[in-house]
This record gives sequence, C-alpha cells and structure tokens, in this order.
Amino acid sequence: MSSTAPDLRFPDDALAATLEALAAEVARSAGRLVVDERPDAVEVSATKSSATDVVTVMDQRSQDHLIARLREARPDDAVLGEESGGAAGTSGITWVIDPIDGTVNYLYGIPAYAVSVAAVVGDPTTHGAWRPFVGAVFNPVTDELYLARAGGGSRVVLAGGVERELSPTACDELGQALVGTGFGYAAERRDRQGRLLLDLLPQIRDIRRIGSAALDLCAVGAGTLDAYYETGLNPWDLAAGWLIATEAGAKVGGFGGPGAELTWACTPGLEPAFPDLVEAGTERHLRG
Repeated sequence: MSSTAPDLRFPDDALAATLEALAAEVARSAGRLVVDERPDAVEVSATKSSATDVVTVMDQRSQDHLIARLREARPDDAVLGEESGGAAGTSGITWVIDPIDGTVNYLYGIPAYAVSVAAVVGDPTTHGAWRPFVGAVFNPVTDELYLARAGGGSRVVLAGGVERELSPTACDELGQALVGTGFGYAAERRDRQGRLLLDLLPQIRDIRRIGSAALDLCAVGAGTLDAYYETGLNPWDLAAGWLIATEAGAKVGGFGGPGAELTWACTPGLEPAFPDLVEAGTERHLRG
C-alpha cells in the first residue's frame, strides 16, 4: 500500500480479524436492506454537488442502519459516512462507510452498486493522514462480498459461501490493459475528464465505466480490470476498495497517495507506466 503516514499503527491481528467479521456482517445486512426494500420506483430525495449527484431515501436508510449496527457493537469508535449523520469516537478507530456506492446505478436498476465498509486509523477527513486496515465491499445483487484486512490478503465470498483468494492479472503492457474509470458530476470536471480519456484511449486496450469506485478497485484486485483511475474520490468511495486491491497484490496510489485529486490502481506489471500516464494527464487537463 502506498503510505503517506508511516507513523500510523494498525490494531493487532486478533482485533483486526474481529473487525473484519463485523464489517462483513454489517455490509451484508445493509446490502440486503437496500435490495429487499427497494421500491419499484426509486425517487431522488436530495442532490449534493450538482443536480446529477443524487441521494435516495435508501442511501440515508442504509447509512442509518450501518451506524446503528456499528455503534451497537463498537460504541467507542467513530463513524464517517457519505450521507448526513455520523459519530465521534475515542478508540482511535473510525469506520468509513458508503451506504450505496453507485447510487445512480441503484436509481436506474443497474446491478453494479455496493455497500462499502472500512475500519481506518488516523483522520480520514485529512488527505494522507489515515490508512484502512479492514475493508468489506458487498454487491447485494450479485451476492459477492469482497474482504481484506491489513497483512491478511484479500478474498471474495461468492453466492453459496464459496471463497476465492484475489490476485491481479499479469498484464504488463499498456496496449493490452483494460482500464476502468469514473466521472464527476460537475460539467466542467467531466469535460476535463473526457479530454484525459481521449488521450488515454489510443494507448490501452479499452475502457470500462462501471459506476462504482469501490467495485472498480475490487475489480483490479480480482483481475477483472487491469487498471483503474479516477479523480475527486472521497474517503468513503475508496477506503475499503483501496485495502482490498492492495492486499490482493495490486498497486494503488495517486498524488500524495490515494484520494483527493487522483486515485489509480493497477497490476504490478503496469507500474510505473500506467501511474505516469494518468498522473501526467491529470496534471495537463485537470490541474491546467
């Protein structure tokens, strides 16, 4: 894992294993909530950064459910979520949660959204000052649960309880790389991201736009994408997926570490060619 805060210390493995099991449990229960109680017509309850950056009633219900379950089990831990609400803590551990990562997919009934739950040390509101040590990403439609804890590797639990260890592909040529990305909601940012994409397309195999950063990061770890990049991610978008991809053996980084302006992930064979490419393009189009 790319670390910009080497002084941060993880809890011991016994506690990490306990918290990994808790993350899996609450991610599954929230995932079942958003699927089983999904209305026939999902309605937008609010917007955030723009009219296309939506919040549904189920986003808030899922977050409230996650906070209640986590606080019941770990009352001294802090909780930081994407939607309104959260909790302060005294334990030094913060749960960083995304109640539905891929809300627009959920709104349209596209089966590519997930509940993301991570336990981190440090301050997740300050770029470079925190690190995840437990992560769970659950796609409730496909019943795939991605799990990792620091030093323990990554795995996916499939429908029926079958487990498979994760590992990235052996891709080491940019021209053969299948790359995932995502786009922001503000029109100006999307325009710049589009110009970066036009530069990138002739140099890679193809592009995929799945619509969930958490699932994209898991896909690099699982070998269903060779690389991924996106600008403007928040801690809840990437905390669990960052750890899952890294523990699988993928490389994850960005400007000063993952998050904030640019996040990238790739197979070991694509480092440093892919990071150099997307970082240079981001400098040119997004910063310039």
